[in-house]
Amino acid sequence: MSTDRKPDKRQMRSAARLYAVQALFQMEHSSQSVDTVRQEFEDWRFGVGYQEGEDLAEGDVGLFRQTLEGAVNWQAKIDQMTDRALVAKWPIDRIDPTLRALFRAAGAELVQGTAPPKVVITEYVDVAKAFFPEGREPKFVNAVLDHMAREAKPETF
Repeated sequence: MSTDRKPDKRQMRSAARLYAVQALFQMEHSSQSVDTVRQEFEDWRFGVGYQEGEDLAEGDVGLFRQTLEGAVNWQAKIDQMTDRALVAKWPIDRIDPTLRALFRAAGAELVQGTAPPKVVITEYVDVAKAFFPEGREPKFVNAVLDHMAREAKPETF
């Protein structure tokens, strides 16, 4: 049900993280540039309802842009961190593309220090729950992101 209330900052940041994962997935799947996908999301996806009468929260545009740019600029470093967190038989190029996009978005925030690592982990586990509500993926995401956070910001643990 749509409301006229203005979304709070936390909701906007959570929405930006979800959109960032979707945008990174789209970039990989369609080979579109970061600029093209970013513009599409900002123009056509932020706050658009997917179910009748239900609108998604407006995203925090600054966090969305920062996450996308960070994921693109730091992709090699983030992918290496992710690989080290995964078991040897499952390098990053073998995992589900949605999870790969999620690890890149979360990795961007961890590398850039945009939020405390525990917040980043919690937020992206919630994103994993949105994409995989019945699966074991959220627990997997939690374990991988915990490892990545300890590598990126060891002083916080």
